[in-house]
Amino acid sequence: MRFILYAIHLNGKINMRQVVRYTAYPVIAGGTLLLMLTLAAKGIHFLQFSSILLLAAISLVAIMERINPYEQKWNQDHANDTKVDAVHLVVGYILTQTSVGIGFGLQALLGHTWGIWPQTWPLWLQVLLAGVVLDLGLYLMHRASHASSALWRLHAIHHSAERLYWLNGGRRHPVSALVLAGPSLILLMLLGVNPLALGIWMSFMTIHLAFQHANLDYTLGVFSKWLGIAEMHRWHHKREFEDAQVNFGEVFLLWDHLFGTFHHAKTGPRSGEVGLRHETINNSYWQQLKWPFSRIR
Repeated sequence: MRFILYAIHLNGKINMRQVVRYTAYPVIAGGTLLLMLTLAAKGIHFLQFSSILLLAAISLVAIMERINPYEQKWNQDHANDTKVDAVHLVVGYILTQTSVGIGFGLQALLGHTWGIWPQTWPLWLQVLLAGVVLDLGLYLMHRASHASSALWRLHAIHHSAERLYWLNGGRRHPVSALVLAGPSLILLMLLGVNPLALGIWMSFMTIHLAFQHANLDYTLGVFSKWLGIAEMHRWHHKREFEDAQVNFGEVFLLWDHLFGTFHHAKTGPRSGEVGLRHETINNSYWQQLKWPFSRIR
């Protein structure tokens, strides 16, 4: 009812900006996750629907940025960053899919896991469990990437973005991406994770990352403080490094609440307040790949 009241003017006309603000994430991210679970339950092979659903969901996020932007200036290309971020996204997606495929291939070849994954649980519960395990690992490695100077050089590529929009959620150095996700993925493999459950969660996480960095004025109300949506994640990209040591959670902010790294304020960072304070990284994909290693003395 609250969403409906916000979405309608006194004259009865629908306010599309308010509709987007209050329904974008639950309808697109939540709806896509529910649809994936439904299709999987009907026996439809994951590869038959995952790519098209991901493309549709992420495209909608990009479109909605134009309808209700958080910061109008962030809808403008910044020194060729759109092209570079697109390359990062494609390379990251291929790397992730390849790594998971190799992992399951080795798992099948070696025939060895701890065999304690709850295969008899309902699929939705297995997906949630895979998400919790993966998310905790990402949180820990994310914090490590800020604490270690060597890991920070790799992770700084992600923080070099001077605007936040749907595409730069994928701006990650390939080595940093492996560092962040590798430990928890290996753990899940050893546990004997259901490949379908992991695939569904990782697909959902791809959509979530688009929302997490989206230049979109949206909210989840009271739930915003528990999920790593853009409203919370923008603080993590503050130009002042000291202020950016907060809200490390990828999907869940439970870890930030538990370990004292949660932060929220009414007014979030705006244009000119995100990026790196003392470094300038060229908006060239190859230069960004080389930059962390050129810094090593």
